[in-house]
Amino acid sequence: MKLKLTIAYDGAAYAGWQAQKTGLGVQQRVEEAVAKIFPHAGRLRSSSRTDTGVHALGMAAHVEIPDHEFKMAAAKAALAINAHLPRDIRIMAASRGRADFDARFHAKGKQYRYFVWTGPAMNPLLRHLAWHVSLPLDLAAMRSAAQFFPGRHDFKSLAGTRNYEMSSTVRTLTRCDIRRHGRLLTFILEGDGFLYKMCRGIVGTLVQVGQGKIAPGTIKQILDQKDRRAAGMTAPAHGLVLWKVFYGRAYRSG
Repeated sequence: MKLKLTIAYDGAAYAGWQAQKTGLGVQQRVEEAVAKIFPHAGRLRSSSRTDTGVHALGMAAHVEIPDHEFKMAAAKAALAINAHLPRDIRIMAASRGRADFDARFHAKGKQYRYFVWTGPAMNPLLRHLAWHVSLPLDLAAMRSAAQFFPGRHDFKSLAGTRNYEMSSTVRTLTRCDIRRHGRLLTFILEGDGFLYKMCRGIVGTLVQVGQGKIAPGTIKQILDQKDRRAAGMTAPAHGLVLWKVFYGRAYRSG
């Protein structure tokens, strides 16, 4: 049977989501915990990968478990696995997945949120979750610039460089909103997929718009140049959270 998991984690202590030869990935910790309950479970397959230091609230994944080993209600599997996980990783929900469900290939889209704390002094309670930007930011200018990002574009100018050539750097962004609650700014990005460091490139560029270093109306030109040097800085990893993964109705509950 397939077990669908929704996983939350604080990424500060991990070299990203993926299990790897150098550095500790969140995936490795979850697979080790699953194996304690289901010794013959397969590899964990996720909807996404997150980079070093990035967090998640709604990472979706699935794992195949032999029928003869699965002797509990799916909801109780979350409690059982959590008992073997460190405190910075938790299974938030578990459910039976359809036989053909694939956490990666059936994902319709993702939402990321990025948090920025503004003001001269950093909120110490958010120091591991938000980027501290002490200089004043022009919110109206940032919102004006953010309007240029939704749509189907080549986002090469906003993505980090890889040591291999991507088959395509075109993605569809359906939402780029900025909310303010007191000193806290929340950037909400939704799309069908995201390039390496793309969210952080967008946020870094928008913050520099807010600082007056980039004009709001130049975003289209930045996208058209398809050159990372044309855009703004890459925001730090610790402010980014994979908030949720979207599935079609058929796979929403498993």
